[in-house]
Amino acid sequence: MIRTVLVDDEQLVRSGLKMILEAADDIEVVGEASDGAEAVRVARESGPDVMLLDIRMPGVDGLSAAAELARLPVPPRVVLLTTFDLDEYVHQALRAGAVGFLLKDTPPRDLIGAVRTVYEGNAMLAPSVTKRMLERFSAPAAPAADEAGKRLSVLSERERHVLVAIARGMSNAEAGKELGMREATVKAHVSRILSKLEMTNRVQAAILAHDAGWA
Repeated sequence: MIRTVLVDDEQLVRSGLKMILEAADDIEVVGEASDGAEAVRVARESGPDVMLLDIRMPGVDGLSAAAELARLPVPPRVVLLTTFDLDEYVHQALRAGAVGFLLKDTPPRDLIGAVRTVYEGNAMLAPSVTKRMLERFSAPAAPAADEAGKRLSVLSERERHVLVAIARGMSNAEAGKELGMREATVKAHVSRILSKLEMTNRVQAAILAHDAGWA
């Protein structure tokens, strides 16, 4: 079972999300929270696999909570939820360790699929905002681009090709088809990329690639 915690300041929203997720036979909602501080406490107590976290909440907001959750000994995979199609804080939250970004009007089937996707170790960004978000942050100042390039210099040529595919929003299967690799080989490359870059998820690596001007 995928142990999940729901975090939103509106009870009605949490109830709706719970109803959707528990319709799946492999997802269990093990806790709820109404703000970021409570979210961290619930995470420590219940040890969830995945947390769906609203960005804008009174008190401790989702951005601060995402950063705190990333520092836990065994951090959950955090998916940010928002009613906005491009939130100014999303980029910073993804850097802090969140692995997904979804709109609250995401169809139920896609929401369930997103939980399964991040649980399996992949990233999940709302298709309607992925391109806009990356484009917004894809033209860094020269010093930032230089720094990103230096960090990426540890990668092999094949790993660079895989990272570019990731930065373009491809899944492992799509990257494998594009690069002539088996999906398992792409997955192995992604693991090595994250290890070399000392990152926790592929979204962070994709952002770094965009910072360097690779994609």
